[in-house]
Amino acid sequence: MKLDLNKSIVRCAWCGTDPLYVRYHDEEWGKPIYEDQTLFEFLILESAQAGLSWITVLKKRENYRIAFANFDVEKVAEFTDEDVERLLQNQEIIRNKLKINAAISNARLFLEIQQEFGSFSNYFWGFLPDKKPIINTWTDHKNAPARTELSDRISLDMKKRGFKFFGTTICYAHMQATGMINDHIEGCIAR
Repeated sequence: MKLDLNKSIVRCAWCGTDPLYVRYHDEEWGKPIYEDQTLFEFLILESAQAGLSWITVLKKRENYRIAFANFDVEKVAEFTDEDVERLLQNQEIIRNKLKINAAISNARLFLEIQQEFGSFSNYFWGFLPDKKPIINTWTDHKNAPARTELSDRISLDMKKRGFKFFGTTICYAHMQATGMINDHIEGCIAR
């Protein structure tokens, strides 16, 4: 598919003109995801992003897919110390031992939530009435918050369950990425 970077098309300004970023904006960001494997993928990617720009992680996404067993939560939950060492040597991902260990620990907790709620999707989307996305009406992406009371509540619950690298700001970004919150600006082609 050829990406249209026509200047007359309205997009959220944050995606700039990098084709990878534009494609992510147009095809994924803000689109509701109810499937557990993709929710787990974004959990790993958003946690890896902590303190970095999203484009940094986005450019490494395919390498993460390979390194983290195609985001198969059961396989990641079984990673061992040897896997941690393997990942720390992988120059194609963010080699932060705390984030790598958190991804493995979070995978185990993800499985516990699936057991308790039937799916992670049931748990995560269950924070919203009728499991329907919140559609915001921003005219400028700079008006979108970095966190909300809802992201505070979800993050706090996940922290109580033991999740790492999932503070309220990362939680809000996860909610945006998975379409729980639609923060596309008014008039955006991806809205």
